[in-house]
Amino acid sequence: MARRPGYAQWSAKALPSAQQWEKAARGTRGEIYPWGNQRTPAKVNCREGGKRSTTPVDCYASGVSPYGVYDLCGNTWDWCSTESEPGRYELKGSAFTSPFLRCAPSTFNDASADMLDDDTGFRCVTPAETMRALLNVKSQPTKP
Repeated sequence: MARRPGYAQWSAKALPSAQQWEKAARGTRGEIYPWGNQRTPAKVNCREGGKRSTTPVDCYASGVSPYGVYDLCGNTWDWCSTESEPGRYELKGSAFTSPFLRCAPSTFNDASADMLDDDTGFRCVTPAETMRALLNVKSQPTKP
């Protein structure tokens, strides 16, 4: 993906696939939204809220996913590693510029890898084994 994996690569992480991203948002039960099946625009930073900009991650705590992930609906579209066609990648989650009707995690959106916009961001994933190893190393006392 052109210019997008720089931070993820540097930090030994990756962009999630569209499937990974959607599972983080909908949980194992496949709810419509991270908080369940109720249509509740007040739980996200979308166009109807009138903020017209991104908000801090903890502003919409009632919209958190079953895995404890914030802002999987609204705020910014998230780049995914899933290529929809050559040079285009899926975006998930909608943004502060999007109407609530586009907020469902199953909604399809994609963009050219070269697209730059103020309502698009990313989040990284890392294998569970890597996280366990990092947490184990950090929790071990260091020897003087």
